[in-house]
Amino acid sequence: MKYHYGEFDGEEFPSQDNLFGFDQLMNFILQYGDQAMKAIEQMMKDPKDDATSELLEQLIKEGMLDKDGKGKPRLTPRAVGKMQRKALNEVFANLQRGQRDGHEKVTAGSGGERIEGTKPYQFGDPVSELDLSATMRNAMARASQGAAVSPNGDTGERTETSTRPSPLPAINIRESDFELHLHEGVTSCSTVVLLDLSGSMMRYGRHLAAKKVAMAMQALVRQRFPQDSIDFVGFYSGANKISEAQLPLVMPKPVTVFDYQVRLKVPINQLDQAPQHFTNLHLGLQMARRILKKRTSENKQIFIITDGQPTAHIEGDFCYLLYPPDPRSTVATLKEAVLAVREGCRIASFALIEDYYGMEWVSFVDQLTKLTKGVAFYTSSGELANCVMESYLSGRKKKAYLG
Repeated sequence: MKYHYGEFDGEEFPSQDNLFGFDQLMNFILQYGDQAMKAIEQMMKDPKDDATSELLEQLIKEGMLDKDGKGKPRLTPRAVGKMQRKALNEVFANLQRGQRDGHEKVTAGSGGERIEGTKPYQFGDPVSELDLSATMRNAMARASQGAAVSPNGDTGERTETSTRPSPLPAINIRESDFELHLHEGVTSCSTVVLLDLSGSMMRYGRHLAAKKVAMAMQALVRQRFPQDSIDFVGFYSGANKISEAQLPLVMPKPVTVFDYQVRLKVPINQLDQAPQHFTNLHLGLQMARRILKKRTSENKQIFIITDGQPTAHIEGDFCYLLYPPDPRSTVATLKEAVLAVREGCRIASFALIEDYYGMEWVSFVDQLTKLTKGVAFYTSSGELANCVMESYLSGRKKKAYLG
């Protein structure tokens, strides 16, 4: 038998009834989505022990869980907000400090934090941010230069017969003397995050990492960048916008076709009846473009979180589900990405690559990055949050486009 000793931190040891608390329950919901809510519903109907029953009653009392019109449990906005804040804290606990000049710009006296430096006043600038020290220094320097020559044209120097000291020059502040403080003027930004919900996202906990970073971004925008907007679109064989309440429950689509080769042509209005586990980034980009067209922000960007190249695309009124990946899906997707860039969108791709022995799809990400002059991150699920947050906060490029 082996013994391990550690330093006691002073906290009470958890008892059996609080080993499974809110944090553990929320992780359970994030990992299993709708299936977790069904399990909670079953526990409400038939609790296995008193501790479980008391926990569920406590969560309802605290406003974390609620019941819909059919009596089924659901997460409340308070619970979703707490999950978002927890995800944000986890992300920033491991996030390295970096520059943030990609999301902020230097302006004179227009919100944001004051920074070192000044600029000359221009018509329309706010005089409330006047730097009095710099302004007075400019006025005194100009006055001292003007005092060297008197209005009569003499030099102003004393003669031997002069008994009175020459008067000090008067300081008249002019508009040209004004200096203003510099501020970090925050620009508005609209972001659409495209989440891959194809069947392969179940591997290595990728969907869990993607959901956590998505919820962290929601909390970040709400707390620090309220002028920004952020939307989420899940893409699989189809694509759908994901609401804030739905995000913790969304899950990758289960694989239902195991054939070596798949060539399906499905009417778009019947797409919900087709296999759902394909990768239709083409349709996801179309939805992102429609969302961003309605936004009036100064900056617009699309984040793509995926683990494979497109295996589906739209042509006319039909959706093509093609495996192995077909060049037609690749070309359609790249064209859609180029259209987004022409409309003023920046594209950042986050490629999850930890378990692939064949890396053919990386060439697709390279093509996408080159054509859109965007940014590409090749990362594991564990580092996904760092990459996304650094890109959102600073725009710092981990991999420059291939030129």
